[in-house]
Amino acid sequence: MNDLTCPNEPTMSSREIAELVESRHDNVKTTIERLAARRAIASPAMQEKATAGRPVVEYLVGKRDSYVIVAQLSPEFTARLVDRWQELESRATQPAVDLADPAFLRTALLQYTERVIKLEQTVAEQAPAVEFARAVRNTADSISIGDMARVLGIGQNRMFRQLRADHILMADNRPYQHYLDRGYFRVIESVWIDAAKEPHPTFKTLVTGRGQVYLQRKYGAEAA
Repeated sequence: MNDLTCPNEPTMSSREIAELVESRHDNVKTTIERLAARRAIASPAMQEKATAGRPVVEYLVGKRDSYVIVAQLSPEFTARLVDRWQELESRATQPAVDLADPAFLRTALLQYTERVIKLEQTVAEQAPAVEFARAVRNTADSISIGDMARVLGIGQNRMFRQLRADHILMADNRPYQHYLDRGYFRVIESVWIDAAKEPHPTFKTLVTGRGQVYLQRKYGAEAA
């Protein structure tokens, strides 16, 4: 990809974005590549960083494009992105502050007020989506894979096949440990007794509130 990033513009790496939205770095990179191919964002610059003894490519994106990327991944994390950009911009070179200059103070106050108004407008526009995601994410209720399939508008069997194909569920329809550790699923174990009075353990996979947000983000748009 061509480097279209201004050398003086603060940038954020694709790995930082992945950490902000709690997503895999390779998934974030795929989203960036797809958006760049559609010309929704500029083609990002690249850098290599050593991870676990091997070089890994990271993309560097500007402020505007980072909002597009995070909006594509999940609107829930926009507030984190705002906080991170404020941190990055605070490190940039600032003009000398002359508190004795009334003209400087008026200009600074006007600029600050404009930023606050824009931020309030952004928060108000995204509030419904953020509140929904936060409510579902924090709920203690869990639903079955079949119920999740109905929420997404796809068949239960197709849902199971997709989850196995994406290596989220194992062959026995239990989640891989990685996704259990993230809190996306929980497994209920029970026992049934056959005619010979032999016990047999059974397992049922349930999707947590956090998992519902994850699966909606991963499959919701694609299922339409």
